[in-house]
Amino acid sequence: MKKKIIILGSVVVICGIVACKTLTDNGKELKVTTATVREETVEIVVTATGSVQPLDKVEVGTQVSGVIEKIYVDFNSQVKKGQLLAELDKSTLSERLVQAKAGVSGAESDLNFARQNYERIKQLYDAKAATQTAYEDAANRLTQAQTSVANAKANLQQAQVNFRFAEIYSPIDGVILYRAVEQGQTVAASFNTPTLFTIANDLTRMKVEANVDEADIGQVRTGQAVRFTVDAYPDDVFSGTVQQIRLQPIVTSNVVTYAVIVEAPNPDEKLFPGMTASITVVVDSERGLVAPVSAFNFSPSKDVKEKLHVQLQHHEQDVTKSAWVQIDGKAIRHEIETGLDDGVFAVINNGVNVGDTIILSASLEKKNKKWF
Repeated sequence: MKKKIIILGSVVVICGIVACKTLTDNGKELKVTTATVREETVEIVVTATGSVQPLDKVEVGTQVSGVIEKIYVDFNSQVKKGQLLAELDKSTLSERLVQAKAGVSGAESDLNFARQNYERIKQLYDAKAATQTAYEDAANRLTQAQTSVANAKANLQQAQVNFRFAEIYSPIDGVILYRAVEQGQTVAASFNTPTLFTIANDLTRMKVEANVDEADIGQVRTGQAVRFTVDAYPDDVFSGTVQQIRLQPIVTSNVVTYAVIVEAPNPDEKLFPGMTASITVVVDSERGLVAPVSAFNFSPSKDVKEKLHVQLQHHEQDVTKSAWVQIDGKAIRHEIETGLDDGVFAVINNGVNVGDTIILSASLEKKNKKWF
């Protein structure tokens, strides 16, 4: 019995020693977050939303009132410069033209009579057979007749112009985006020019009118590269160039934005007028070895250094910016120089190589207690 008690006691002591060792080993463990240095491009960008529009768009109207008699084009019709688009009813304009011609004939007849009368009075006046008053009256009537002829001819020209305005022609080559009238509809041009058609010049070249916030507009310059997407083609990325930055502010609910015009090629004509575009203006870019910015802020504690098997280098205290690199199970501090930084990633000009494992963070954390 005494022998069994001794053996049992020994087993308990051994188990206790093993348990204590297990608890000590499982007290803390090293948690390390790393990233691999790779070659990429870091960009500083400005984002905004805008609307896709034709590069050149013309609204075609009429300068005379009347009834639309004929329409020769429809939505999406391809048209050429000088092509007849529509005609107004010409009956009223034709009557006015006839009246204007009659007015010219009557004015010219009065002019001939006034001229003949003036010549007779002048001869009598030269022969001392007519008074000066009669002579001056004849000269005045001649001048008035000449003025009447000029006015009549001006009215005739206006009537001819109005008659020609009854025919609506395309001012450019392009495609009909919008037709605002129907055949038989009356249009009135009394106070403003009514729009009949909207024509886009070339749908293979589009523009994006984007509103950029005032906080970002200072970074935008003409000539900068732009990427944008539209909801119709979520997997396609379209490219363009900043063409213009308009100085006129746009204030909406106390928010100030500025219009930025982006030219974009559209050879496949996928982009339609009015589409909403999400644009990204590339303010600056640099390609090189890239790592997360958080790697440059990592500073291990003494306990972490022991677990990382840190290998110190000479003049470590003089390093202004550094990164910790894992090589063969050891952590080595490398002095580095960084380039462009977008707040998440930064370009490393020297100090590391492609494929290096760079430490982002490391800490000692409690393990879960294990008894076996």
